[in-house]
Amino acid sequence: MMKLMLVTADLEFTREAQKAGIDRIFLDLEYINKAERQRGRNTLISNNSITDVRKLRSVIDKSEFLVRVNPIHPNSQYEIDKVVEGGADIIMLPMVTDDEDAYTFVSMVNGRTKTCLLLETAQSLVRLDDILNVKGVDEIYIGLNDLHISMNLKFMFELLAGGIVDYMADKINAKGLPFGFGGMAKIGEGILPAENILGEHYRLGSSSVILSRTFRNEVGNVGEKVDFKVEVDKIRSMEKEISLWKEQQFNDNRLFVKECVNKIIKR
Repeated sequence: MMKLMLVTADLEFTREAQKAGIDRIFLDLEYINKAERQRGRNTLISNNSITDVRKLRSVIDKSEFLVRVNPIHPNSQYEIDKVVEGGADIIMLPMVTDDEDAYTFVSMVNGRTKTCLLLETAQSLVRLDDILNVKGVDEIYIGLNDLHISMNLKFMFELLAGGIVDYMADKINAKGLPFGFGGMAKIGEGILPAENILGEHYRLGSSSVILSRTFRNEVGNVGEKVDFKVEVDKIRSMEKEISLWKEQQFNDNRLFVKECVNKIIKR
């Protein structure tokens, strides 16, 4: 089954998510240059701090704990050390551009936690082979949002429909590394239906996905409260169905996703 990841810094919501069966709690500390590159887009910019690592760790007892730090910068070693001390199980490095970024990151972590590279730049796509040759990387995540921005595309799932994710998945799978990509709304929702995205994850061999903001029950949210357990159960039920698909069903789903994405970008 897929590892379902939820981005949050809210303690009560974290407790609720764990009860519902969320596999990973994802704390986002990234802020360097993020507002500038995502200006004008409906994206979430975190205002979390290193002190939140220890706070969140105190309530995480069932899920894995992943923390995204900033891209490599002059204070990276200090930041990574504090995240390790705070109790992270996995540290994710964003905005990787080359194998030197990956090597520096792995060296700074020095085996104290698992490492995850977030590939979300055009440079990382071109230099993928060199990046994947760096020893000490435990897993990969393909960031469709920033990657599509860096390639001046209209919709992040163009990368999936256009075969770029296939290309990256083939190379990552050949290295035997677990990977995930993109985000997913609740089953039955999304301009590109969540169940079809889930089918693509299974076709490509992906093992993790970030759940979108439609799942969030955090303090200050407006609207009907999401029944987390019900929504997670819907995903697990859909996974069981997809796991029984034949090759033709996966191919039909791939073609549907491509057609749907083309309609979205044209309108």
